[in-house]
Amino acid sequence: MKINDEGVFKVDKTQPSSNLPERDQVERNVVSLGWVAFFGGLAQDMIQPILPTFYTSVLGLNKEFIGLIEGSLTTVVSLMKIGAGYLSDLLGVRKIIVFIGYALSSIARFSLGLVNSKMAVLGARLTDGIGKGLKDAPRDALVAGSAGRKKLGLAFGIQRTLDTLGSVAGPLIAYGLLRLWADHPNKYREIFMVAGLIAFVPLVIIGLWVKERKQPVNKLSISLKSLKGPFAGFLIIMLLFTLGNSSDAFLILRAEDTGISSTTIPLVVALFNLTSALTAIPAGRLSDRIGRRKAITIGWGIYALAYFGFAFAKQPWMIWILYSFYGLYYAFTEGSAKAMVAELVPEANRGSAYGLFNASIGVMALPASVIAGFLWNISSGAPFLFGGLMALLAFIAMQFLPKRKEE
Repeated sequence: MKINDEGVFKVDKTQPSSNLPERDQVERNVVSLGWVAFFGGLAQDMIQPILPTFYTSVLGLNKEFIGLIEGSLTTVVSLMKIGAGYLSDLLGVRKIIVFIGYALSSIARFSLGLVNSKMAVLGARLTDGIGKGLKDAPRDALVAGSAGRKKLGLAFGIQRTLDTLGSVAGPLIAYGLLRLWADHPNKYREIFMVAGLIAFVPLVIIGLWVKERKQPVNKLSISLKSLKGPFAGFLIIMLLFTLGNSSDAFLILRAEDTGISSTTIPLVVALFNLTSALTAIPAGRLSDRIGRRKAITIGWGIYALAYFGFAFAKQPWMIWILYSFYGLYYAFTEGSAKAMVAELVPEANRGSAYGLFNASIGVMALPASVIAGFLWNISSGAPFLFGGLMALLAFIAMQFLPKRKEE
């Protein structure tokens, strides 16, 4: 507050005290977006473990068509991430695009309970893919815009924690419902419908509690040229790492290869997700103190050690330890990588940056898994030796990435 020439009290908006309500709003916004991710992840991971069985035992689909469905889904998600990110920058809005994305996913997951043909299930899955691709990049940009540079790691740590807790709860709820409805002939369809209703919850949170900070957008500044330099170098290093980061399905196969039963696998995965969830916020805070690149390289070091461990594991107890240790990799890298993207590009271009970043990583996952499948035919430990080597190469390459002036 200050007194003007007429002796009237007026609010001085430059004073730090006037920022308190805004700071509180920012923190609530980050937490609200975290709960959006929690319920979205919960609904997704309720259906993911039972989809293959539904495809084969209920719809009678062959493996080739299942591959077409899931491969098309991955492609659609990757393409939509780029388009949605660029569109959110061009229009200067994020929230409505995130809302539409979650709405499409909710409809698609509920409709899985109604499909009766292969084309209908293909349409439902592609709709879900469009929704997922629409929401991810603008949601990340909303989180980054709500956090402020000094709390980016914490903000994405909160996001990662709640998202992962949803991934812990989803399979456990699906398992409980399968046991409860064991005698129901349409139990899979009923679970899909429940997941679709849960996927509606994020729409309520977005509509009531997520706030978008209105800022003028200079449309002339929105160009891929601004995504060059350090961002391009970081993206190339991430692609190098991702080449060895095959689908986690190979980790499940490796666990079974050492003697862990298929019925126990969900508990192993739940332990992995729980470890990641519990350590994401502390890891995010640490990245705020030591810097993003150090946190990411710590995560890649953990990844390399875990993958080398998976390569040589012989006993089930080793898999339990390695899976838990592997969860630390996600805690250190996912939030830190997204925070680093926010630091490397202007705010007006973050949607495009996140779209390109997420899509590129998603596209590279395909050759990574193909390579892993080829190496598996040589030895069940070979894919993990290759993955650990790629992580070490990325670790070294990160040391040569040019630093920003303020680093």
